[in-house]
Amino acid sequence: MKISVIIVSYNVREFLQQALLSLQQSLKNISHEIFVVDNASSDSTVNMLKRRFHEVKLIENRENVGFARANNQAIARTSGEYICLINPDTIVQENTFSILLDFYQAHPDAGMVGCKILNADGSLQLACRRSYPTPWVAFTKVVGLAALFPKSRLLGRYNLTFLDPEQVAQVEAISGSFMLVKRAAIQAVGGLDEDFFMYGEDLDWCYRIHKAGFNVYYVPDTQIIHFKGESSKKSPFQQRRLFYEAMRLFVRKHLKKGSAFIPSWFLVLAIHVSAGLSYLTEVLKRLVWPLVDFFILSCSLAAAIYLRFRPEFPWQPFLFVHLVYTTIWLTSLAAHGLYAQNRLSGSKAASAIVVGLLINSAFTFFFNQFAFSRKVVLLVGLINLVLIPFWRFGLKWLARKGFGLVSVHLKSLLLRRRSLIVGDRLASEKIIQKMRSSIDGTYLIEGVVLLSAEESDEDVLRIPVVGVVDFLSDIIKRERVHEVIFSTDKLPYDKMLSTVANSLGSQTSFKMVPSDLDVIIGKATIDYIDDIPFVDLDYRLHIPFYQFLKRGFDVMLALWMMLLAAPVYLKMRYFNRAEIQVLPIQLSEKKDMTVEIFSRGAIKFWWFLPALPRIVKGDMSFVGRDFLHTLEDNDIGFSLRPALTGLEHVNRRDGLSPDERKRYHLYYLKNYSPLLDIEIIFKTILKKRF
Repeated sequence: MKISVIIVSYNVREFLQQALLSLQQSLKNISHEIFVVDNASSDSTVNMLKRRFHEVKLIENRENVGFARANNQAIARTSGEYICLINPDTIVQENTFSILLDFYQAHPDAGMVGCKILNADGSLQLACRRSYPTPWVAFTKVVGLAALFPKSRLLGRYNLTFLDPEQVAQVEAISGSFMLVKRAAIQAVGGLDEDFFMYGEDLDWCYRIHKAGFNVYYVPDTQIIHFKGESSKKSPFQQRRLFYEAMRLFVRKHLKKGSAFIPSWFLVLAIHVSAGLSYLTEVLKRLVWPLVDFFILSCSLAAAIYLRFRPEFPWQPFLFVHLVYTTIWLTSLAAHGLYAQNRLSGSKAASAIVVGLLINSAFTFFFNQFAFSRKVVLLVGLINLVLIPFWRFGLKWLARKGFGLVSVHLKSLLLRRRSLIVGDRLASEKIIQKMRSSIDGTYLIEGVVLLSAEESDEDVLRIPVVGVVDFLSDIIKRERVHEVIFSTDKLPYDKMLSTVANSLGSQTSFKMVPSDLDVIIGKATIDYIDDIPFVDLDYRLHIPFYQFLKRGFDVMLALWMMLLAAPVYLKMRYFNRAEIQVLPIQLSEKKDMTVEIFSRGAIKFWWFLPALPRIVKGDMSFVGRDFLHTLEDNDIGFSLRPALTGLEHVNRRDGLSPDERKRYHLYYLKNYSPLLDIEIIFKTILKKRF
């Protein structure tokens, strides 16, 4: 066996398919084996491999174990003289491996080689040849000297930009997106360091191979295309965190003593600064909407106070009142989803302002420090009721009716809703055709989710199949969609409703295309695309406002009870020496925790007092699902927090079937209100089931 190729895949099925096809062409005259390690993809990658690439040796992981560990799993099974690590989002030339094997024959000192790597636009990917991030190299990069003087041997070392990209060169490191490594080098240094989850492990491997006496070469006589980061695009915040953690780990491991006149701590500091600036940039992008609202709320409050007290302006009370009033209005706007999927909804903005006005009005009655002018509260509320929805209507109008590129950009950014279609192939084709015929053009179809893995994973009218319905919750997070549209032709209602319930907190809207228009589920809000009605599926606990209400109710009641029952808790715990039980709880399918309670054999009512801090923290709730009941995978109960009581307790008989539990959970999700929680708590107490 000459070459063993290893690909680690995570939710990049379409790219992986193209990579494998290009590898087959490049390796057709070379003895080889291909391993694909799938890190628990939810986009039907495994089904595609089993159906189309029977010769591939597949390793299926049940969870994402990271790049280094996954590669090591395959390295342990390889038999080739050379091992190639290659990313799934790459395309190789037909002569890539033959040229690199010839290079090895001519350079016996080589332990690792890489080739020229191009971006999708044909430009050189600078990371394909680079230096170790020593303090001096990091200094030139951070302060911008490397960018200002790319041709300088002293200042351009970060990406070796002073080298001719067409020149073979002995380098310190190459990119982990393509590495051809001699087995003797791996036997000398071992596999990838699994302390690196993703990023940095390639740099560390190059460093160790170089220290073992082998040379690393950049060979531009052949090239590949790397689409760069298709897996990481699905979760940019997490990938950014992993990148900077990897850099810190590399520094701690290899560069403790620093170098000449730039100390090694400078590199650590530079990494932290770069990470901070990167996160700050992302956060500021997300804060644009609340900052606009904050500016309008501030101006309207200032105007109301000026109109009420002119010509004088009470600055001291204004600053404090401004902080409180504006915080309440911003919280109400956020709770109504105005900073998530409903950014341009004028009606929700108006509703949020009214709710905030009611809360602020209540403050003026109960707290004297806010009661300096009820007229100001009413006036600023009326001004906000006009301005906050108005600027959203105006932006929406510009997006629809604007001119030139501004209109195109705004429409794409603001109006187009990233959508998934869920159904069988035939029904999905029908919906896609109708959506494409819509003049409005506000739906951006990101993919199709099929009902079973047995269906063909070919594109549906040029829309990619991104997975099956069993993994819909993961697909929603991965694709970052705004809406999910169900076809009910072959999808059972209980499956559809369970899927919606299990997506609690996803900030995603759900709609269905009913096959029988007499059947309406959820609130009666309907969009018509041609002759197809899209009916909203509505669960109250999917709405941020109700999530906020429930969380606030839990925290306030828990804090009040902790204060009220503190003497009882101290007496039971330290004087009566009541027995403490530690019970396991499932928070999610993959996450468990423990909770402490008093032994219910000795204490009939106050047994739950030790668990109240868990409610304040948010791990539990007063009302939800039975915290002692063990749930199975994809159980709808996971969409609710474990709780002290719930509809299961109130209606408990001699055991409840899974279907009965599901119906109670669905009812609670759909009809939640603080009054329902209070009713359930009182019924639990009256029935002596606490």
